[in-house]
Amino acid sequence: MTEQHEAPGGVSGRALQKDIPQATVARLATYLRVLATLADDGVAIVSSEELAVAAGVNSAKLRKDLSFLGPNGVRGVGYDVAKLRSRIEDVLGLSQGHRVVLVGAGNLGRALVGYGGFQRRGFTVVGMFDSHPEVIGLQVAGLVVRDVVGLADAVTVLKPTIAVIAVPDDAAQAVCDCLVGSGLQSILSFAPCELTVPDGVEVRRVDLAVEMQMLSFDASRNAPPLPEVSRAASGRIAHRAYSALKHSATSHSATEPSSKGSVVTP
Repeated sequence: MTEQHEAPGGVSGRALQKDIPQATVARLATYLRVLATLADDGVAIVSSEELAVAAGVNSAKLRKDLSFLGPNGVRGVGYDVAKLRSRIEDVLGLSQGHRVVLVGAGNLGRALVGYGGFQRRGFTVVGMFDSHPEVIGLQVAGLVVRDVVGLADAVTVLKPTIAVIAVPDDAAQAVCDCLVGSGLQSILSFAPCELTVPDGVEVRRVDLAVEMQMLSFDASRNAPPLPEVSRAASGRIAHRAYSALKHSATSHSATEPSSKGSVVTP
């Protein structure tokens, strides 16, 4: 039986999940990211105003969101960063970590597997699959790309809790059907098509084109002109960006060892 962490007052995070609106859940994920950054910087206490500003919301909305978690802060003092972070992780179901399989070892899939932020937040990619002969057998971030033909059997062995689909549109539904048939109930899809799933299966779809269209709308909505930047300053900014990308590429090579399937508790 899966252990459930108890919140103050003896109420588990799972017991509260059904009562939290989806919009609040999305903001809780943002608060968690900010709290992780504060913890890395050695900050022990944060006020609601400071946390709200860092998360891009007003303090009243933040306090309302956090009220769903039960008592957390102390009036006049603020929130204990470590305790609030742990509380949000519990409610978001991150306390035990998640095992993830990814189907699609193209450019997007390889980039996702190589992203170190997943593991720091409790998501460990334990399997990567593709159907292309030239890709099968390659090592990506310590994982060997497997043949998608063996996906169903691998799911039984790897016991993932989340699957990510990063395949072309015309293959997405078949992959989804295989995952659902293997028992997966939580799927993140980067395919632009709508996926049909039975009741009880949760699918989150990320359409990058739609996200860029939203940015286009925001950019054209009476946006003030950007401040002029001198050619020299622009060159310095570009050089810093290139240096950062080069460092990232060398520190997260495709052959870097991973956790080999261990579940990481954040």
